[in-house]
Amino acid sequence: IGRRTWGGVVGYSGTVPVVDGGSIVTPSYAPFAADGSGWIIEGRGVEPDIEIFNDPYKEFMGEDEQLEKAIEVIKKQMKEYNYKPATIPPFPDKNPK
Repeated sequence: IGRRTWGGVVGYSGTVPVVDGGSIVTPSYAPFAADGSGWIIEGRGVEPDIEIFNDPYKEFMGEDEQLEKAIEVIKKQMKEYNYKPATIPPFPDKNPK
């Protein structure tokens, strides 16, 4: 719920200092599709399932349309989902034998 992300996901690990006090970074990792079809997200972002734009004025006034929609969707899903609590297995016997 929200807006498409900006798409900058290539990360780096560590920096190399240079004499002027700056540093050099090089791209080190990025996400790719599990099926091997290519690199994903970088330069495109992630599309939300439900696109909601927060109006800046409403947000300034305390109204968060994305949050309100998220709460609405979650409440609906909670009514529809048949939740089954996890079955806790018997605790192991740790007594010396």
